[in-house]
Amino acid sequence: MECIADLHVHSKYAMACSEQLTIDNIAESAREKGIGLVSTGDFTHPKHMSEIKKTLEEHGTGIYKIKGSSKSTQFVIGTEVCTVFEDRLGRSRRIHHCILAPSIEAAEQANEHLSRFGDLSSDGRPLLNRISPAQLVEDLIGIDPEMFVFPAHLWTPWFGALGEHSGFNSIEEAYEDQAMHIYAYETGLSSDPPMNWRLSKLDRYTPISGSDAHSLPKMGREAIIFDVEDKTDFTDITGRIKKKEMKLTIEFYPEEGKYHFDGHRNCSVSLSPDKSKKFGNRCPKCGKKLTIGVMHRIDDLADREAGFIPNGAVPYVHAIPLQEVIAHVTGKATYSMQVKSTYSRIIQRFGTEFNVLMKADPDSIAEVDKKLAEGIRRIREDKAHVIPGYDGVFGIIDIFNEVKQEKSEGMQKRITEF
Repeated sequence: MECIADLHVHSKYAMACSEQLTIDNIAESAREKGIGLVSTGDFTHPKHMSEIKKTLEEHGTGIYKIKGSSKSTQFVIGTEVCTVFEDRLGRSRRIHHCILAPSIEAAEQANEHLSRFGDLSSDGRPLLNRISPAQLVEDLIGIDPEMFVFPAHLWTPWFGALGEHSGFNSIEEAYEDQAMHIYAYETGLSSDPPMNWRLSKLDRYTPISGSDAHSLPKMGREAIIFDVEDKTDFTDITGRIKKKEMKLTIEFYPEEGKYHFDGHRNCSVSLSPDKSKKFGNRCPKCGKKLTIGVMHRIDDLADREAGFIPNGAVPYVHAIPLQEVIAHVTGKATYSMQVKSTYSRIIQRFGTEFNVLMKADPDSIAEVDKKLAEGIRRIREDKAHVIPGYDGVFGIIDIFNEVKQEKSEGMQKRITEF
């Protein structure tokens, strides 16, 4: 059975997240999108953990469903935390990590231990002070050897383990002697598998994708597809990740990620790595240091040319969330009533969002909207165009390569030539 999994989401208790992110709503949104397995998110937050315990019951070992509900959505107990620590040179570092727990009981034990390092009720993604990535892994494995930890959005500049400001050039450097318990890393929205394949030091780890959703519509913007039995369990899922036994990963176009290119948001400057280097990695308008993006960072560490495919690489596809596609082809705002109405009508006809994006007959989609069908066809053929994001600014979808000027209505000016 094919199962789409999103193993990195948040709850309403995480900073800058929608109040709609409850367990019930996550389950319904997952059903609508075609996601079969989803993380609860934020199990470290006391109020969300209370909701998890009240709402969910075990369906398979380490896998949960809503009590008494006919909804097919399954849950794994997950969270994201930020370790704040000093490296060996005395520099302060902040790294984000995803944690999957094999049971509610194991998650509760983890919470009891992690509460020594910070106030877990302050944020769904808590700050844990004076604990290194290595200690985090060692402590969690000590609580339950099935705990599954992996670096979140590996390359983001400030909080990714290999981001520009992390101070680390490899997973081994970041996790030290506990790297042996790291089996995977999250590529993040600003990179995709081909970018990561350029680093041979990442070959031993599995690149995985999760949405890091801060609202319901963002769920599934990145995901994993497994072929599993009808009733799976926690160790089967983590075991498949460890062995790279996934059918494929679903990837955001990395250009749409908000840290793909280098840039300086205050000056509306966006630069490719080559152009940044010509300016000494400084903003050509104000002279301040640029925020170095994921593409630049990978270029600096890569020991392979672009296009290299390692043996045993997990296949991938690019996708754009359906509401964003509809908004683009209609010229309406993503969360406008017209876009929501069209989205609902299409889901009602074709079943799930992922069925529309990946499987539905384009001719049938064209019966609803010809331009939408053509847009989806271009995305499936990897021909969609996206204007790259930079310095916290998401990229701009331009599926049909229609944007002729650098500044148009509703679009922030991007400076790429000097």
